[in-house]
Amino acid sequence: MATDTDKFSRLAALKAARVFPRKPPALRAPTEEDPLSRLLGGGIARNHYGDHLAIRNWFSTPEFAAPSPVTLDLLAQSRDVAVTHRTRAALADSEKWLFLDTETTGLAGGTGTYAFLVGLAWWDAGGLQVEQLFLRDFSEELSLLDELAARLAERPVLVTFNGKAFDWPLLENRFTMTRTIRTPQLAAHLDLLHPARALWRLRLGSVRLVELERQVLDATRLGWRREDDIASALIPQFYFDYLRGASALPLTSVVRHNQMDLRGLAALFGKINSMLENFEAGARSYESLDLFGLSKFLHRRGRRDWAHSACLQALDLGLPEEFRPQATRELAQMARQRGDLEGAAALWHELLVHPQDGVLACEQLAIHYERRERNHARALEFVELALKKIRQQGARSRDPFAGARAKRREKQFMCRRDRLQHRIAKGQAAARVPLLEHSAVAPGSRQRPR
Repeated sequence: MATDTDKFSRLAALKAARVFPRKPPALRAPTEEDPLSRLLGGGIARNHYGDHLAIRNWFSTPEFAAPSPVTLDLLAQSRDVAVTHRTRAALADSEKWLFLDTETTGLAGGTGTYAFLVGLAWWDAGGLQVEQLFLRDFSEELSLLDELAARLAERPVLVTFNGKAFDWPLLENRFTMTRTIRTPQLAAHLDLLHPARALWRLRLGSVRLVELERQVLDATRLGWRREDDIASALIPQFYFDYLRGASALPLTSVVRHNQMDLRGLAALFGKINSMLENFEAGARSYESLDLFGLSKFLHRRGRRDWAHSACLQALDLGLPEEFRPQATRELAQMARQRGDLEGAAALWHELLVHPQDGVLACEQLAIHYERRERNHARALEFVELALKKIRQQGARSRDPFAGARAKRREKQFMCRRDRLQHRIAKGQAAARVPLLEHSAVAPGSRQRPR
């Protein structure tokens, strides 16, 4: 007679070994009544909420870039350790990643803003599978959101560009307003705007995706060009014109714009992944300002040795003059954190002549000689130099707030100067005491041993 354990084992054997994702709905070919579908190259997708337009394409570029453990560790970091662990675990499976970009009826967000085009992409067969969900009318929103929820259930790791501030909050709001479709729960959300800003803002100033494609990604080599791209500010008006019965032809540019944003997003991750993983080996091929930005990025995430190496290489490659004092200052701070006090002091000496950093350098050198070298006289020299610099800067400045800050700094240094003068005087007095005691002993008398 079979035991209960045997029965449950047989039942467990009937379970599927793997849970397969839901297949995308079959698309109905457009008819004469669907001129927009034929114009945009899409098909009609249907679910129990109705119809929406779906446009599907596969692109061979950018190719799949396997995320390195180093990259995932750095991108997953946050102030909350528990969130960091959850994010890192979710990012480990790149098959769960979903790139997302939306085109909306307004750029300010709010309850009246619709996402009329939701672009999705994921790695497939070494390339990028792109699916774009389009609202031919606002009445199709429930159908579109239901399809989006199904995609996010299969791939709950969202990758966006400024999506944490705009795209995802807007979609969350639309899910909430339906009152019928539950808002999907994300396993992780990776917003590439923040690492891109850290790595390339110093060199480019603007870190818009189109600028990154032009200056960093070499989009021409990847297979697309932005010369005939439309301005994002015009997209809402094109859609409203279509709803009012105007020509739908401008919407083809909107769809292409969205496709390029998704491909650029995937390529951007590949670039960040390559840079974080191989910066030491390929440092000579990077711009010096990019390496300096990378140094700051690594330092904020606790990789101080790597940050130090990147900063040194940035200086070696010829960092622009206006950034060299900042890089030297950060190297000095990193040297102090590593315990290399002499190295830090040497770097602070280089900054003494700099107009903005000279006072800070004097302060750090005064601390160094007072606390580490126990050379109070030398420390006092740097305090006096700092006071001189502060007074000169105050005399040149016409900003009343700058003058008030200078007064506070001057007061701090004067307190430090008084303390150092007191210690120097005390040390000099202590050095004279044995001579006085010796001269006060009478001839022939014996001094009591201490």
